[in-house]
Amino acid sequence: MRAPKPKNEVQRIKILWQYDVLDTLPEAMFDELTRLAALLCDAPIALISLVDEDRQWFKSKVGVSLGETSRDVSMCAHAILKKKLFVVPDATKDRRFKDNPLVVSSPKIRFYAGAPLIAPGGHALGTLCVIDTKPRQLTSSQKEALALLSRHVMTLLEHRRRTQPAAGRAKK
Repeated sequence: MRAPKPKNEVQRIKILWQYDVLDTLPEAMFDELTRLAALLCDAPIALISLVDEDRQWFKSKVGVSLGETSRDVSMCAHAILKKKLFVVPDATKDRRFKDNPLVVSSPKIRFYAGAPLIAPGGHALGTLCVIDTKPRQLTSSQKEALALLSRHVMTLLEHRRRTQPAAGRAKK
């Protein structure tokens, strides 16, 4: 099931584009936070996902080779509707996701937890998320760590926006 768009979608997209980060090359500082999220949450997959008009694009990834997916199948598109951690303990038992191609086929997502990346002004640009192929929960410490790391990702995005407006731009 496709997530509804946030009420502030036009403004949210405008702000996302101001970061000039979509389609940029990998950057070690983001990759380290993604890896740390995977380690702390004992998750085989972790992503920094930015949700634009039609897709979710991965600024950083652990455990998957995909660089992006359609917004139609994005769990992160659901997570950006919340201001707090969005958790799906078992995607096969959740009506929103049980028929999702990422659940029924590779990578066979069962568990998802996404902490929104909240820009100054309150717009959720994407998530720092962890994913597993088995149903589960996070401990309270893991939830707190994921939320804390998502704020660090946003701090890095802000720093990057202010100091390197075109850093890492990939050639298309």
